[in-house]
Amino acid sequence: MNDSILFGIDRLIADPALRAPLEGKRVALLAHPASVTADLTHSLDALVASGLNVSAVFGPQHGVRGDLQDNMMESPDFTDPTYGMPVFSLYGEVRRPTSQSMGTFDVMLVDIQDLGCRIYTYITTLLYVLEAAAEHGKAVWVLDRPNPAGRPVEGLTLRERWESFVGAGPMPMRHGLTLGEIGRWFIDHYGLDVDYQVVAMQGYAPDAAPGFGWPTERVWINPSPNAANVNMARDYAGTVMVEGATLSEGRGTTRPLELFGAPDIDAKAVIAEMKRFAPEWLTGCTLRDIYFQPTFHKHEGQLCAGVFVHAEGPAYDHQAFKPWRVQALGFKAIRRLYPDYDLWRDFPYEYEFDKLAIDVINGSPLLREWVDNPDSTAADLDAITVPDEQAWVALTTPYRLY
Repeated sequence: MNDSILFGIDRLIADPALRAPLEGKRVALLAHPASVTADLTHSLDALVASGLNVSAVFGPQHGVRGDLQDNMMESPDFTDPTYGMPVFSLYGEVRRPTSQSMGTFDVMLVDIQDLGCRIYTYITTLLYVLEAAAEHGKAVWVLDRPNPAGRPVEGLTLRERWESFVGAGPMPMRHGLTLGEIGRWFIDHYGLDVDYQVVAMQGYAPDAAPGFGWPTERVWINPSPNAANVNMARDYAGTVMVEGATLSEGRGTTRPLELFGAPDIDAKAVIAEMKRFAPEWLTGCTLRDIYFQPTFHKHEGQLCAGVFVHAEGPAYDHQAFKPWRVQALGFKAIRRLYPDYDLWRDFPYEYEFDKLAIDVINGSPLLREWVDNPDSTAADLDAITVPDEQAWVALTTPYRLY
């Protein structure tokens, strides 16, 4: 094992002094399938083996076992078959921990692999846990893990009154923080009085090649069923917007959320228009035209022409890559090539029934309005987005641990 980097769970398991404050306490674990130690032992097994009294387990979206493939599929509560403790779902009948479940522990350990994107619901679950812990006088420890999308910040800030389960607060789409760091910001931003600690990583260098946020010596385990690799994690702050479009984001293929397409577009023409309209937004990645046929979800069984976004290989430039703008540009190119294209999907998205999904995803209608305005330019989107990005970096730099 390369022990140049230790995640929070690795440090906690290896160091009895770090665990000492937990002795005699009832400990809960918020975890999912990617919650593993360096030798791929699940964190629940490692914590029980360390002698801690693990009294409850909590699971986020997709469940503790990660068994639910599609988006917005709820998980039930159950009893852990190995250890017999209760397992509470925070993506089922409730989104927030109940008073009953909060009574099962003294300290909650949060060991969840995040993707570094506002819309990825694990950060909202962390906020809800922190709010419940403040209300019930419980402690929360985040066992920190890398942000595989790294430090770069991108996208519009969520606007007031646009908070949702995919929008925990006024942050841009690509927030550039680890889960432990974002918890620190949540506590200050929302004025929470909670006993909060971060078991920081050791040796983590978020800007270092070749992983740029993800240490390549560590095995990648899907933190959700459609998060299959680091390329997806890098693309996600852009490709997740396709969930709000009639285009396929590749669900039902082996490379979901690394591509977008539909049966009725010309992918080569889309790429050419993207390069013509805003070539400066495409630096750092490579676009490849492809064909794919989803086995389920949008355009099931239909041959789609698509665009694959490669944030990898020799052309990849981590600091230059702008996934949110790349996807915005994809929408814009389709709108310019096919002005009447039925682009925006109208359906209830993450329990928001009266807003378009693309607007819920972006935390305002601003991105959609830019796409749909035939006169708007790349500079127009930059003019409203760059100030948001700069303000977020200035605001959150003091919360960084690495």
